[in-house]
Amino acid sequence: MVSISGGKRLVCTALFLIVTCLTSRAHDPGLSSANFTLSGHATEVNLTFNERDLAAAAGSTAEELRSLTTEAQRKLDETARRAFRLTFDGQPAAASSVTAGVDTNNNVEFHYSFPAPNEGAEVVVDSLLLPEMSFGHRQAFAAMDARGEAVARKILSGRDRSARFVSNQPATADSAENGQRFLEFFLLGIRHIVTGYDHLLFLFGLLIVCRGPRAALLLITCFTLAHSLTLALSTFGLVTLPSRWVEATIAASILYVGLENLIRRDGALRGRWALTFAFGLIHGLGFASVLHEMGVAQQGTGAIIPLVSFNLGVEAGQLAVAAIVLPIIWKLRERGAFLRIGVPVCSSLVAAAGAFWLLERTVF
Repeated sequence: MVSISGGKRLVCTALFLIVTCLTSRAHDPGLSSANFTLSGHATEVNLTFNERDLAAAAGSTAEELRSLTTEAQRKLDETARRAFRLTFDGQPAAASSVTAGVDTNNNVEFHYSFPAPNEGAEVVVDSLLLPEMSFGHRQAFAAMDARGEAVARKILSGRDRSARFVSNQPATADSAENGQRFLEFFLLGIRHIVTGYDHLLFLFGLLIVCRGPRAALLLITCFTLAHSLTLALSTFGLVTLPSRWVEATIAASILYVGLENLIRRDGALRGRWALTFAFGLIHGLGFASVLHEMGVAQQGTGAIIPLVSFNLGVEAGQLAVAAIVLPIIWKLRERGAFLRIGVPVCSSLVAAAGAFWLLERTVF
């Protein structure tokens, strides 16, 4: 028998967790991209921000920006004009056109057209909005020539918002620069999985009913193989699905796992490895959205280092979380009260969060 006070503590803890999950963002929002295309007659620049990231800098809300009213468009246009600075050989470059809008994925896009720099000119890029972004925001900068070859790549932040390169000179990153880039995307992968509450809750829903290390290892391996596969395929453009559909399906996977735990009960979940692999394919597309948002998917073979290091970061974060959570779960499973009350309560938490996110990403 579980004591009344113990039962109350369990219920209160579950309620606290569910409120925390439902009021938290499901993804790390601190990502944006700055993509250059240098040709013989013009320099085209595209800045892409998540609308939630940009809202404060624009003095607006995500909902207002999405509405694209006259006032919202005015705020976007004003923000676009102060978002970016470009110099050629120390001389400010004036944009021939500046446009701002919101795409179908609710990302704000700023597009600039500049004249082409002289051959061998030193180009300095300054992304001025980064200090106004949330702490830890990162922007993937990439400059490509007319043939699609990389001229420069860098991860920008509020503390390091500038990039410098020579026009029409192919990038020759040394091992130190490649190592720095690897580390940046590795840490980004860790940060994404640790703050990706939907992915973590799906994993928790799988592990809460695992009786031992063998079952847990099988599920984690299936999930890893599946999401690594679709992460790579999506990054290189071989698999493309609408982000709204992907996000809704991720929420549905969380709802399904929670309900299955409740309906089929503990210990009767045969074949869950196949279900984990199938849903892992969808979660991999969700991971790939990070690299798409940062423009990494547009960098051809230059995407290999970010792809590998980001995926390794995701795996490292995932294993770290599992290493902390699993021993606690197995210790609790030694108590009959946890099996009778704790597992159903936690599974209800998982199902409720999945249902909330599903409604949020479809109906609302």
